[in-house]
Amino acid sequence: MPIKQILDTKISRKSFLRGIPAAAAVAAMPGVQLISATAAAAESAETKPGYYGAPRTWMWNPNANTMVDTSKWKKDGPYVIGFSNASISNAWRVAFQHGVLWSAGQHRDDISRLLVTDANDDPSKQIADIQDLISQGVDLLLIAAATEDALDSVVGRASEQGIPVVMVDRKVKTPENYITYVTASDWALGRLEAQWLCETLGGKGNIVMLPGIAGSSVAEIRIKANEEVFSKFPDIKVLEKQYCDWNPATGKSVMAALIQKYGKDINGVLADSALQGYGAIEAYIDAGYKAGEIPPMTGGDVARMYQLANQYNIKMCGIDYPTSMGITGIETALEVLKGISVPDKVEVSFQVVTSPDADTVSVKGDRHLLDHVSMDDPGDLSPSNGLPAGYNPSTFNPDYPK
Repeated sequence: MPIKQILDTKISRKSFLRGIPAAAAVAAMPGVQLISATAAAAESAETKPGYYGAPRTWMWNPNANTMVDTSKWKKDGPYVIGFSNASISNAWRVAFQHGVLWSAGQHRDDISRLLVTDANDDPSKQIADIQDLISQGVDLLLIAAATEDALDSVVGRASEQGIPVVMVDRKVKTPENYITYVTASDWALGRLEAQWLCETLGGKGNIVMLPGIAGSSVAEIRIKANEEVFSKFPDIKVLEKQYCDWNPATGKSVMAALIQKYGKDINGVLADSALQGYGAIEAYIDAGYKAGEIPPMTGGDVARMYQLANQYNIKMCGIDYPTSMGITGIETALEVLKGISVPDKVEVSFQVVTSPDADTVSVKGDRHLLDHVSMDDPGDLSPSNGLPAGYNPSTFNPDYPK
């Protein structure tokens, strides 16, 4: 099929990431490879001077869904759902939990109680939390795992006891231990942020990596995706990689030490979230760097990094890991309990956000910084929250069935 005919179908990236019927229909056409207009432009750019990497189709890497028959878990409601959260230790996790609670409140006819636990980022506590939720007779467990290895066994035991498990945000390592995983594509996110940084640097330079929590599925997948891209850029050198626990204070202290060690030899900073990313910007400001002097950075997830990037004229690419997946987690849990088939992975779409004039050959911003957030937004706002207009994390008090 001619590429123009494919592009004229106007399938959006959101469509094929979520696997909606329109995307599936086009993908099923003989000889059709699903592709976006941006990807087509990137492919045509491969032969142009200055093109340094792979086309965007490779970075997004859409895959078919395997549908899971949930009829064995079908039961009459209303239901008791147990929500085991890894923590509410940062702005992202607060907005994510707000989404879970708010969504449960929107489904009071189906949910009689939502039991909520907070593991404070402690895998041992989360294991105990899950065992306690099981003892309270929950109909389903919705779990955001602190780490994928430590929680694997307890999730498996819940499944063996006949309790359906839906993972959300972070998974455990054994897919057979849960029904489905609600997420956004960490592979796509990791590839896109690395590709943007490499292309912004012209394919050559020194960078530092600031990933999240060691051992969490989200952080480790993003690192692998970053490294896939770096393998195509032999002149990009990673000076150091230091985990920052998705914590602004840690990001700031780690970046301060790296600035002291390498100074202006650092040409770019790859932070997989604004949670440590804005801490890194603050470290540069404290070190005396002026507007326009701070190297290009990646980040996303909370407003403060976007605001600082605008204020200090920093080239930035932000990709929010949408906290709205908490809402999708509740909706998916209800589908399981009603016996409706679900994909084995539910991927929530995200947007690429760039500072003005920061688009590269194969990574184009869906929005610019101040189209995504305003300078008046709360700094801890998660822009991709899916919650009612005017959402403010410090004042939001969702009403849900307790």
